[in-house]
Amino acid sequence: MSISVQNYIKLANFYNEMSRVLSAICVEKGGIALENYVGRFFAADVLEYIVEYGNRLKKSGAQIDKSVLDAMNLFEKQFEKVKNLVTPNQKPIYEMSLEEFEKIMNI
Repeated sequence: MSISVQNYIKLANFYNEMSRVLSAICVEKGGIALENYVGRFFAADVLEYIVEYGNRLKKSGAQIDKSVLDAMNLFEKQFEKVKNLVTPNQKPIYEMSLEEFEKIMNI
């Protein structure tokens, strides 16, 4: 996937939809708090990826609308709150190859 604003928007939309689904799952499981749901770790990993993608997009010099920049800033603020939940490893998930990721996840 080449770095582009369009791809960033797709990732942001995916994260927003996933957040709605995670909330619905928590409600269906008896109203458990999101911070007690095991899926919060995956959500933190996805958010980490989106923030890093946004940083690389900014560094690439691409033309980015103000609304997208605002979204990037919002995701960065959200990530600061959950960065202690990301999957620990020697290499950030967004720098791993598929083979490395599968090995870490024991797939």
